[in-house]
Amino acid sequence: MIEVSHLVKSYGTNLALDDVSFTVGEREILGLLGPNGAGKSTAMNIMTGYLSANAGTVCIDGKDILEQPGEAKKRIGFLPETPPLYGDMRVEEYLRFVYDLKQCDYNRDAHLEEICRVTRLYDARRRIIKNLSTGYRQRLGIAQALVGNPKVLVFDEPTVGLDPKQIIEVRNLIRTLGREHTVILSSHILSEVQAVCDRVVILDGGKVLCDEKTNSISRTIQQNTRIRVSICGPQKEVLEVLRAVPEVTSATATGDRERDSFSYFVESAPGTDVRKGVFFAMAQREWPVVGMEQEGYSLEDVFLKLTEGVQPGKKQKK
Repeated sequence: MIEVSHLVKSYGTNLALDDVSFTVGEREILGLLGPNGAGKSTAMNIMTGYLSANAGTVCIDGKDILEQPGEAKKRIGFLPETPPLYGDMRVEEYLRFVYDLKQCDYNRDAHLEEICRVTRLYDARRRIIKNLSTGYRQRLGIAQALVGNPKVLVFDEPTVGLDPKQIIEVRNLIRTLGREHTVILSSHILSEVQAVCDRVVILDGGKVLCDEKTNSISRTIQQNTRIRVSICGPQKEVLEVLRAVPEVTSATATGDRERDSFSYFVESAPGTDVRKGVFFAMAQREWPVVGMEQEGYSLEDVFLKLTEGVQPGKKQKK
């Protein structure tokens, strides 16, 4: 559905995108991640035709965004980080304006009523936009992107400024939209991307560092095997014993405590299983092991590892 091929974009001597390539399949939800200045917004603006690239191509459903801009843009609905709203208009007036601007050929009233139903704006359609809450404005921004029923939806920070309840509502809406549309969204909230997206592309310094399915994201780094173990015993001494177990490469306290037990992350070399060694080492000292389980790596672990060199499972120093 979307093909981004060898994009290069520079602003003077600053190289914002450096040979960026990825594809997005039909009805796939892709998360675009990266620290500030990584090139996310630049890539989105090029994909939607707001910027031109110095080199490379973007095709939307087979239409080149530069060679066939009209045809390509008909297939895109875009929500910038700040929704392009007119505060003095009513919701329904604004959506009619967008409908005319996009030169849609659907039955206008039926089409806009369906969009209001999907985005849960129907009861607010006669309200003046400047009187809407932040959550309703964000819904309206998504609604304007849906006008014309584009195949591709591009959302730049769709939950910025929302409270937890509103974030959940927008997440659920994006999941619903992903059943019928291809969706690309950028976000700084890693848990949001992990909860919503099928795939993740991580950018840093204008380069693609990672392009993986969300459920297998931890495979993108050379990871150790990690377990989480809860042990009743003096924390300092337990750590010393854990680190002395053969094939254990690191042991760190998680900071979690339940009654008289402390939790630890224990890592070992790939392909090894240190659970029995940990159990017997604790048994020799009569320190009960009250919990032990395999522990995977989160999207946050991978993100920090790739963009800042922080070891998985360890907190970043402030």
